[in-house]
Amino acid sequence: MPSEIVFDIETIGDITDLTTMEVTVVSIYEYEHDKYSSFERSELGKLWPILEKTTRLIGYNSEHFDIPILNRYYPGDLTVFPHLDLLKVIKESIGRRLRLNDVAEATLDITKSADGLQAMKWWKEGKIDEIKKYCEQDVKVTKEVYEFGKNNKQLFYKNLTGEVLPFGVNFETISSDKSKSSAAKNINLTLPF
Repeated sequence: MPSEIVFDIETIGDITDLTTMEVTVVSIYEYEHDKYSSFERSELGKLWPILEKTTRLIGYNSEHFDIPILNRYYPGDLTVFPHLDLLKVIKESIGRRLRLNDVAEATLDITKSADGLQAMKWWKEGKIDEIKKYCEQDVKVTKEVYEFGKNNKQLFYKNLTGEVLPFGVNFETISSDKSKSSAAKNINLTLPF
């Protein structure tokens, strides 16, 4: 866990067409430094060296949403970084997608502070600090869900009748040849040279 990074992005654009989505803020939590940081779109150049040194990126719905959108700004290829999408593991476990807020509330009795639509409104109003606070809080919720699932091998959700039910998860590192070599070097070399 020492070099893992939990991350989330905030965007503007048409949510039904991911090609129109633009990054406004990226927030991360670095286990190595026990620190939260946020980066505006204009500051992404400061983010890349941090991500390139991670042993694994951790997000929620990040394989479908965050990585593809953020990858349009990165000069290399973020899709080859070692990566854990909590939602993907959850869907594989119970056969359906669950919202982060629902899992966090059922598992930890915590909730997100806002949603992506509110973050878009703040962007239009120029409230960048509000977006950063919200995005960092999303990262904190994701981190706490990840840690609970990793430590307990399970998370919880409420079914349609409101009953809280457990389900198994495995958030351990699954090594592929690509991620083994990247983790061994502790740097993700994806830039063209």
